[in-house]
Order: sequence, then structure tokens, then C-alpha cells
Amino acid sequence: MIKIVKPTLDNIIDIQRVLKPYVEEGIILNRDEDEIAMNIRSYQLVFDDKQPIAVGALHIYSPFLGEIRSLAVNEKYQGQGIGKKLVNSLLEEAKSLKLKEVLVLTYKKEFFEKLGFNEIQKEEIPEKKIWADCIKCKFFPNCNEIALITYL
Repeated sequence: MIKIVKPTLDNIIDIQRVLKPYVEEGIILNRDEDEIAMNIRSYQLVFDDKQPIAVGALHIYSPFLGEIRSLAVNEKYQGQGIGKKLVNSLLEEAKSLKLKEVLVLTYKKEFFEKLGFNEIQKEEIPEKKIWADCIKCKFFPNCNEIALITYL
């Protein structure tokens, strides 16, 4: 049984475990225990029975703009609609917070386009995003990720 939950601090290791293969590939930025703890309310965690299988976060930049980040689904569970359910759950949370726009930086353009996101130029991304996160990436400033946005 697949269940999406708001994690607690006890789930930090679960979040890191799901993210680990993607962090090692350089697809997702590493988030240490302290950073996850400070942002625990941003995360949603997906369980199959008692095993964590997917994670995603809704990071808020302003009263109008959020970002879906740290989105990962365990490889064994991909292709089953779990990522779609998780993104939709994060978008519902964004709507409940009255955000107007949600952006994403991704290598999976088609996945997000199917969910209503549209490609934008990276220059449209708020500068505080670049300096807060992108600068930590091993690919900065030669990023191949695609910026997409959806309007709520």
C-alpha cells in the first residue's frame, strides 16, 4: 500500500536513503542532516508498507513562488505513477499555501510537461535560488537542467 506522509525528524535517514543514489550521480544536491531538519516541513515521503520509496520537497521562495526539489523515486518503483502522485500532492500543498507559481529544475522535462509545467529560460529563475542552491552543484555554472514552471 502506497502512502504519502509528512515526515518527522525521525525520517531524516529515510529521506537521505531515498536520495542517496541520485546525490551520488550528481542529479540531486546533497542535503545533510541539519539542512533536512531545518526544512523537514517542506518534505513529503512515500512509503510502500513500511519502506520509504520516494521523496520530494516544496521549497518556498516568496509569498508567490515555490519550487519542487529533491524529487526522487526508488528505481525499483519507477514507472508506477508514484512520482506523478507525489508531484500532485506537492502541488496541492502549494495551492493550499496560496502560492501562484511552482518551478522545477530537472533533467526529466517530459515528466513535468505531462503534469502541466512549461519550460522557461533559466534567466527567469530568482537570483536567490541560484545563490542558495545552484552554487553548491558540481555542474555550476554549466548546468544542463531544464527550468520549468506551472501556474496555480
